[in-house]
Amino acid sequence: MSIPKFETKKELTEHLLREKEVLIQEKRSQIKQADVVELTPTLEVTQKAEDGPLKVTVVINTANVLDSHGDVHMNGIWNKTVKENKNPYLLQEHQMKFDKIISDKVTASVRTMNWSQLGIDKQGSTDALVFEAELDAERNPFMVKQYRKGWVKNHSVGMQYVKIKLAINDPEAKEEFEEWNKTIDKIVNREMAEKLGYYFTVYEAKMIEGSAVPTGSNTVTPTLSVQDKEIEPSADTQKQEPSEDTPKTNHNFYSFI
Repeated sequence: MSIPKFETKKELTEHLLREKEVLIQEKRSQIKQADVVELTPTLEVTQKAEDGPLKVTVVINTANVLDSHGDVHMNGIWNKTVKENKNPYLLQEHQMKFDKIISDKVTASVRTMNWSQLGIDKQGSTDALVFEAELDAERNPFMVKQYRKGWVKNHSVGMQYVKIKLAINDPEAKEEFEEWNKTIDKIVNREMAEKLGYYFTVYEAKMIEGSAVPTGSNTVTPTLSVQDKEIEPSADTQKQEPSEDTPKTNHNFYSFI
């Protein structure tokens, strides 16, 4: 989908209003994956040198960012789909293939996070779509190594849009101008939005998968943590009781819903 360039704001507004329903329908019909924006997080992840399985916590998407498709994901966009999709995949570069699956042991959640927590020197907050995943080196050894070395800096969400509105910075477009005024102050890269003069606000989307990518759909999608996964003892080990002079330990193992 592309919007032609116009000589005047009036021509742009007239085109957007005339094609509004077609543009929204096109966005709803697409599987969206990548849209680069000009934000550079400075968050770093400690390198892990050990072998074995890992637990990773990663940001798949953040709201309140204008992307290169002219879309802004609004807070609350992921609330419904996170409740419905209990088993999302963490993939390598949006490839739904057996050898590109990083993990199918994933818990997705929505966290309200300040931009500073995500390595962005801006005021305000965002709804972050976060994956907590259990990685087995046998499943995708290449990507486990990338995470272990701290080399995975970006992620991206594969999704379909459900609820969309159009915002236009033009008083002549009453409904769309009202949407602009309601949302413009929330956008972290506001200057880009003002230069463009319009955008589509997305209030609900269907999450299909999350992916590790070299440059993310929205670059405010870092790896938050990489930890060694605690190995659950075998059945034989669990049967062994400590001696009376050894205190018993209540182990809490990492689990997924």
